[in-house]
Amino acid sequence: MRDRGGYTVLMNKLVDSFWRAAMYCLHPRVIALSVLPLVIMAGMSLGLGYFFWEDAIALVRGSLESHELLGTMMRWLEGLGLNNLRVVLAPVLLLFLAIPVIVIVSLLFVAVFMTPAMVALVAERRFAQLERKKGGSLLASLFWSLGSTALAVIAMVLSIPLWLIPPLILVLPPLIWGWLTYRVMSYDALADHASSQERQQIFKENRATLLGIGVLSGYLGAAPSLIWASGAMFVAMAPILVPIAIWIYTLVFAFSSLWFAHYTLAELEQLRKKKNALGQDLPVPPAIELIASKPQTEDWNKEIK
Repeated sequence: MRDRGGYTVLMNKLVDSFWRAAMYCLHPRVIALSVLPLVIMAGMSLGLGYFFWEDAIALVRGSLESHELLGTMMRWLEGLGLNNLRVVLAPVLLLFLAIPVIVIVSLLFVAVFMTPAMVALVAERRFAQLERKKGGSLLASLFWSLGSTALAVIAMVLSIPLWLIPPLILVLPPLIWGWLTYRVMSYDALADHASSQERQQIFKENRATLLGIGVLSGYLGAAPSLIWASGAMFVAMAPILVPIAIWIYTLVFAFSSLWFAHYTLAELEQLRKKKNALGQDLPVPPAIELIASKPQTEDWNKEIK
């Protein structure tokens, strides 16, 4: 019965923080903040595409043709009437290879440019009385994010062979992106308000829940895959589809950041209330009670010495 009650409380917390994050995504300040990462990333993508697109396609096409098995398969498919496959395959592969890079850069841009402002917005509107203990710094957040990103990239590369097993391709990438999202967003959400000890305690007590929020956010991040599917069919529309996909990624990660901010700051508030309650409930030692009950005279000072 107690476990059931704890599960109900946890679900209430998750649902409460979820709908609050969704509503905050409609706030004009959040929408305005999403423009900056979009402009920067879209400009970078279009610039890199303008200068390196043809060279990258030539490199991918040359790699495909250098493999005898792939070359034989391509000739066999062309014999079946798929003559345009050789022309389309390299741009399609290049777009799909760009997806992990765009996801990671979008996450880091949201963490750097949006998360501090959104956490401040949540704190200002909902946790105005919460003390800022500044247990994290911008430099520590940067190293934390880059280290977590490096581990996620290694895990992603090592897990690619397992994607050939049909069920795992639906599990592994969202799990890895979810872990990365949880690591980056939860740290940034608590960096300003929690002390390092409080942050570690919240991570320890809520690790599974925070990872769950990250994984759900990872599945929400699958929405731009529809854009990429269109990009695979209409490669010529990539200059339009890529910025749209980047903006969707930005909004998904902004929502994730708000979800982590609402949940973790609420947990921090509860943690401090529990500590204050425990401090008030502790019995007063007799010596301290005696000191508090007597006037501070010179004779009394001599007595307690």
